[in-house]
Amino acid sequence: MRKIAEIYGEIKGISYKVFLNRRLISYPFESLDKALSERGSFILEVDKENKFAVSWWVSPKRTRSYPYSRVYDTLAFTGKKITIIPIIKDEGKDGDRDFLQWDTISLMSLLGIYVIIGYYKEAERNPYYRNKISNQKFDVEYLKEEITKLLSYQSDALHWNLEQVNKIMDIAEKAFDSYKEISRKTGVEMHSMKSAKNHIDRLYKDKENFIKASRELAKKAQKRESLTLQPKEFLSGNKGIITIKNYLGGFYHFTCDEVEISGEDVFLIEGKHTIRGILPSENDIKDGLIKIILYTNLKNVEVNGNRYNPIPILKITSKIGFRDELLRNSQRKMLELLRKEAEYNKFILKIL
Repeated sequence: MRKIAEIYGEIKGISYKVFLNRRLISYPFESLDKALSERGSFILEVDKENKFAVSWWVSPKRTRSYPYSRVYDTLAFTGKKITIIPIIKDEGKDGDRDFLQWDTISLMSLLGIYVIIGYYKEAERNPYYRNKISNQKFDVEYLKEEITKLLSYQSDALHWNLEQVNKIMDIAEKAFDSYKEISRKTGVEMHSMKSAKNHIDRLYKDKENFIKASRELAKKAQKRESLTLQPKEFLSGNKGIITIKNYLGGFYHFTCDEVEISGEDVFLIEGKHTIRGILPSENDIKDGLIKIILYTNLKNVEVNGNRYNPIPILKITSKIGFRDELLRNSQRKMLELLRKEAEYNKFILKIL
């Protein structure tokens, strides 16, 4: 029977240099709506002295539209980095409905990204489905208000993000009202609002659980007992649960695709696979690099109570196998930058 590795580590700060990031285009503050319609990530010039690197999520679900890739593209910016996430995205009864999850806010907090929880205010009827909408647009005036508040905000991303979650009931009400109005204008039937409110309640409770668990884990951290599990008991490909403590005392829980132990080293493997072509897309690779950023900054790593040296690995695989001669020029350039990123940030790039 396979065992799940329980990994504990600390992050005292994020130090990482990105190489695959796209050059960000700058927009003036009054053109925020234009920026959101043209770019997934951009520089927002609020005034002469203040600029933010901004990314936004099409949906609160991370498996849609590669939001991590958009966030990754902002990481080279030295000032405050913002990501805008809709609290809910309802495509109508014939489409999907996704909700913001606490794990997303946790990861952004750990990376030092300021989250602005937004909501969609406008949409059009999808011409191909009776009860589906498309081309949803944020309430830009609300986003501008929140961005303006960030100008004078002196605390860290975690505290800002916790304050955002404190306001989710109000934000959710705005979202519900907007979807009612969209439904009225388009004639599209939306999903049940009653079940949606249960999801929002859960998000708020997850925040409370995070604070409570962080306090409890902080006490237990000093008293952890060493387990006598030997490295040979780990098989290649085991999943791992990683608990990360940051300098503010918060505890964050993530999963690791694969964990392998050899001697004093623990290999933390993030995998990206493609069933088409030689390499996963650039967006898919950037998605994987977000976890690698965390792994390269881990200190005091323990697995089931025993101390190990963490070795991060980004493992890229394809169904047909890697063949250098089949690479396009754009893929060669991407791979060259990725290898530089791995070398500079001291993680292993494994291509199979």
